[in-house]
Amino acid sequence: MVSQSSSVGYTIMGKTADLTVVQKTTTDTLHKEGKTQKVIAKEAGCSQSSVSKHINREVKGRKRCGRKKCTSNRDNRTLERIVKQNPFKNVGEIHKEWTAAGVSASRTTTHRRMQDMGFSCRIPCQATLEQQTASEASRSQSLEEEEEAQNPHCLRSSVKFPQSVMVWGAMSSASVAPLCFLRSKVNAAVYQDVLDHFMLPAADQLYGDADFIFQQDLAPAHSGKATSTWFKDHGIPVLNWPANSPDLNPMENLLGIVKRKMRYARPNNAEELKATIRPIWTLITPEQCHRLIDSMPRCTAAVIQAKGAPTMY
Repeated sequence: MVSQSSSVGYTIMGKTADLTVVQKTTTDTLHKEGKTQKVIAKEAGCSQSSVSKHINREVKGRKRCGRKKCTSNRDNRTLERIVKQNPFKNVGEIHKEWTAAGVSASRTTTHRRMQDMGFSCRIPCQATLEQQTASEASRSQSLEEEEEAQNPHCLRSSVKFPQSVMVWGAMSSASVAPLCFLRSKVNAAVYQDVLDHFMLPAADQLYGDADFIFQQDLAPAHSGKATSTWFKDHGIPVLNWPANSPDLNPMENLLGIVKRKMRYARPNNAEELKATIRPIWTLITPEQCHRLIDSMPRCTAAVIQAKGAPTMY
């Protein structure tokens, strides 16, 4: 999470670090009010020598020497907007989004610009939905004076029983099939109904008249005698593979992609959760599916080499 606050001065290799924009502004304001350098240093959260150097530089009209900054004021405003849109992003994610906006800057530069703006990385406090709602309702004009750690905008929602939905989906090396949201506990009868109304149409969509082998996890409803009979009656071969081996199932990786894209979503109920999942699923590209299927020989080799132990896949 990224939050905005005044930064604390620090020392690197025996040399006083540069003041942030917030610290410079605080120093200039207090200096004009006639405060001593000791008081200014305490208020700005930096060393007294840093305050003295900054004041002397401003009095003598000297500017900081060194290479010209590689980002413009417009680039910096773009960065500030990205940070404020979602304070829960980390520096790497912010840097990726900033460069995607056309800014040529390193991750270190991104971090430095954020520090200049007064932003710093913090672990967000958690609050239940009830606490967060009550906190938002009690907000007043004095919000600027309260600690940002308790600002409702910076609290990460936490619920004791988070919303969940049960989903069935299918993929091939070409694309994904439409999702099916299940309303009840999955037993053999429910699963066979899903196969009838979703898997068979998906197979026609993904394979046409071509042959295929169906892979599924080995839940009781999937591997029961009645379900096995269903597959035989419909002439669909099922892949025989070890139980509890997610490294060998590309669907696990695909669901991982979906979950990562949902990390910032905050659905309040099951319907909102479904509404979040649907567009993410439809945006999965054929290239992503092909890469996952194409990786299976390497996954298999890695599992064999690890003798069944977990792998990077």
